[in-house]
Amino acid sequence: MGIQIEFNLDLALRRYNSLNRDIEECIPEHIERGRAYKFLKRGQRNYWLEGEIPLLETNGLQQLSRPLANIRILTATHFIKDNEVFTRGLYKVIEVFDPSNKEVYFEEIIG
Repeated sequence: MGIQIEFNLDLALRRYNSLNRDIEECIPEHIERGRAYKFLKRGQRNYWLEGEIPLLETNGLQQLSRPLANIRILTATHFIKDNEVFTRGLYKVIEVFDPSNKEVYFEEIIG
């Protein structure tokens, strides 16, 4: 028996107002630069706290969007609810990306 921990290089949240999801599990309806938002993820997750990471949208099937914003995780805490491990925290939006801009943010360029 081991400890199951996931190391995340990004924060991937669900689409705003997704069914059967708490508000903290979803991307805010309007992401604002300089504002801090709460997040909630199932599982024991570790995030990089000393720098900036991308905010992505996920549908839960490991299909991720292009980066929506550049964020900094301010706090991350693990806790148990109904015998399941969760990670909750707070992130601050550093920059919001324009989805029509084709500039590369955080993504690896291949080729």
